[in-house]
Order: sequence, then structure tokens, then C-alpha cells
Amino acid sequence: MTRILVLNCGSSSVKYRLYDDDETRDKGTVERIGEPGGGPADHESAVRQIIEGLDLAGLAGVGHRVVHGGRTFSAPVRIDDQVIAAIEALVPLAPLHNPANLAGIRVAREALPDTPQVAVFDTAFHHTLPEAGATYAIDREIAERYGVRRYGFHGTSHAYVSRRTAELLDRPYDELNTITLHLGNGASACAVQGGRSVATSMGMSPLEGLVMGTRSGDLDPTIIFHLRREAGMRVDDIDDLLNHRSGLLGLSGVNDMREVLARRDAGDPAAALAFDVYRRRLTGYVGAYYALLGRVDAITFTAGVGEHAAPVRAAALAGLDRLGIAVDPARNAGSGDRVISPDGSEVTVCVIATDEEREIARQTRDVLNA
Repeated sequence: MTRILVLNCGSSSVKYRLYDDDETRDKGTVERIGEPGGGPADHESAVRQIIEGLDLAGLAGVGHRVVHGGRTFSAPVRIDDQVIAAIEALVPLAPLHNPANLAGIRVAREALPDTPQVAVFDTAFHHTLPEAGATYAIDREIAERYGVRRYGFHGTSHAYVSRRTAELLDRPYDELNTITLHLGNGASACAVQGGRSVATSMGMSPLEGLVMGTRSGDLDPTIIFHLRREAGMRVDDIDDLLNHRSGLLGLSGVNDMREVLARRDAGDPAAALAFDVYRRRLTGYVGAYYALLGRVDAITFTAGVGEHAAPVRAAALAGLDRLGIAVDPARNAGSGDRVISPDGSEVTVCVIATDEEREIARQTRDVLNA
């Protein structure tokens, strides 16, 4: 039996899972970190609280989610002082997330000094992107100097879901071409060719790509210059607008897809437009990734919206019949991991629950057993 503790430190929460091999022994989430009247004062206090409350006898290792590994980390690594310094150097690329990840690492190393610690990076799965898919068309020297390139995110989710798709279909993972759609409050698409990420919608940051709960996704960069010059908005204000006051929230007033659907069905034109913008962007990425892959065996929806919003799944793939893509209404209305395309479809459409913590535990075990 290999006991692994997984710590997933977000900007205001810490999710933890304790596994004995592949079985969940304990789990939970500490929320509202640093909020007045909320949870613990900081991430350090939250992680100490978690560790003190768990039975960690026989613990083999701790796996930590780290959002940004830059070009430095292409795989999970055992943590030492040099690794921590390298993660710190990447804070400018993920100023909201890497510091929280580092806080969890430091407390766990202090509390469990004899236990191996492993960093698992959200960006690592996308290191297989071809250079043409990772390179932005700006001055090469400036891009190199300031780390401007596509890194991609949600890598642990896309890795887990694409592998689970192969298992569900009883197909060899290294032979399957899959488009994975991680649709939560944050959302991203990924083209996975034989187990390798070859395209993904998020870029240098999680802002690029699909329409999200509060993020704009793709837009003309001139919008930023226009708001600076004409509206007099500061750079930080524009950053806040595009990350926290855009997407579904900016279009409809709410960032929860369930509420958007309810308002749309009640005749709210703003909610109807928000849904159409969201759906149109999603359909466009599916089509683009189909063209890049050349052959698509499966399309898989995951995360909160992807797993639970049947209208989103149906609308996103509507009209793609000529590509061999279709959704069966009865299957789409079901629940659990399943196939929702009609029998005999050229492209199998699936719904699979993501489990990033289980993927982190798997990668941690791989590092410890190497």
C-alpha cells in the first residue's frame, strides 16, 4: 500500500485528498482563506490545520499542485531547495497561484521533514505542444526575454480525462485522438494526439481561449489599448475587468451557468446572448482542433459545466454532423461517466468527471517509484 497526501492550494482555498493506493482514505476542502470572518488567516495556517487533523501513519509522499512550471518543468519533480527557488522565479507568470502553492509546500516540508514531496505542474502536460503551437507572432527576442509563449493550463485535468476516455472506450491511449473540454468557472480545450497535448486554448495565462465564468477569453488586444487611451483605465483595472468582470458575468450579470440557463429559459435576452457567445466560441475550438488533429476519435466534456450542463453539450456540438459528431438527447440527459453520442457515430462523445487530485497522486507515485 502506498499512502499519498495531495495538497491543492488555490487562491482562497486548500483541497486535500489522502489516498491509500487508488482508494480515497480522507478528503476535504478548507475554504475562505484570509477572508474576514471566514476560514484560516492564510494558506500556511490552512495546511497546518489539515496535516494536524489527518492520520498520516505510513505516509509515502506528498503531492503538490503547482499551477505554473514555465519552460523549466516538463514533468513532476521531487521537491528540494533548488526546485522551490525555480518555482519562486516563476511567480511573475502566476502571481495569484504560485505563491499559494509555495506556501503549501513550505509548511508540508516543515511539518513532514522526512517525507518526500513532489510538485505536479498544471502546465507540464502541454510541454508537448509543437513550437508552432506555443509561439506567439511577436518579436522573438522580446518573447524570449520575458517568457512570452503559450504554456496552457488545466494540464492535470486534461491528462486524467483523456486517459479515462481511452479506458472508457477500451482503446489504447497512445492511439487515441481526443478533444477534451474542461468547462468550469475556468474553461479550456485541449487537442490530445496519442496521449500528447498538441493544442490548448489557454495561453501565457488562463485568460486566453474560451469564454469563462468571469474571464473574457479571446479578444482583440487593441481593446486593452483602447480602454487605456479612451477610458483612462489603468493597466491593473483592465486586468481586473478581463479576469474578474467579464465572461458570463460581464455579459449576463451572473457567472454560474445554471443561472444563465435559467434566465435564458425565462426570456432574459442578456442571458441568451451570453449563452450564444459561450457556445459559439466552444464550437469554433472544436472545429479548429478537429482540423489540427485530422482524425478525432472522441470528444470529452468534463468539470462542473461540462459534466452537468446538458444544454451546453448539445449546443456546442450542434450542426457538426458532417464531421461525424452528434449527441443523443436521451444519453445526454443521463448522469455519470458515459458515452452520449449515438451508436455507430464516427466520433464518440463522452462525459467524464475530472479528478485532478487523483492524477496528482498518480504522478506523485510515479516519481517516488522511479
